[in-house]
Amino acid sequence: MNLVLLGYPGSGKGTQAKILSGKFSLFHISTGDIFREAIAAKTQIGVEVSGYLSAGRLVPDKLVLEVIKTRLAKETRGLLFDGFPRTVDQAQGLDDYFASRGQCIDAVVFLDVDEESVVGRLGSRRTCSKCLKIYNLLTSPPAKEGLCDSCGAKLMLREDDNPDVIRRRIGVYKDQTEPLAAYYKGLGNFYPVKGGQDPEIVAAEIAAVLKNNVK
Repeated sequence: MNLVLLGYPGSGKGTQAKILSGKFSLFHISTGDIFREAIAAKTQIGVEVSGYLSAGRLVPDKLVLEVIKTRLAKETRGLLFDGFPRTVDQAQGLDDYFASRGQCIDAVVFLDVDEESVVGRLGSRRTCSKCLKIYNLLTSPPAKEGLCDSCGAKLMLREDDNPDVIRRRIGVYKDQTEPLAAYYKGLGNFYPVKGGQDPEIVAAEIAAVLKNNVK
């Protein structure tokens, strides 16, 4: 099974991806994780990606697709995409990639969360400056204020988690990625699920959708 999770930044895609990838034995692909690794390593791509993210803009489709294809070249498991695709061009590129392998996207799950909840959730997020572990001051704070539980390094507020940048990211999402809903609805594999609930409840609802709709 190949699955795509869609939703605003901060809608819970990463949390659901971890739950569902374990439950269904899927390989979790997160462009956010891939890009954060590149940014931390200060690679050429990382510097380029950082510029887009700090401005609240999307990384160009060609660059994203190149990274994805490289990571999937030798993967044989079912795939779960978290935060990708974000544009119709990316979706078409992904569909073409799967068609070349005799496969397809079986389901696209949209996590429906209201905008202000997203701003509040992301504005409370902190990231470890060393190991990149993510915390939320409201729902999963560190044991010691301002310090990572895993490595003891200082926590930081990422530029793209600043409230003003978050609102710009939401605007970019609406302008460039909401057409994905229409694209996937046309293919008949689009399923909305109410986000913002307890993660286990959301995961159970997604599992029910998959059981009833994916053969």
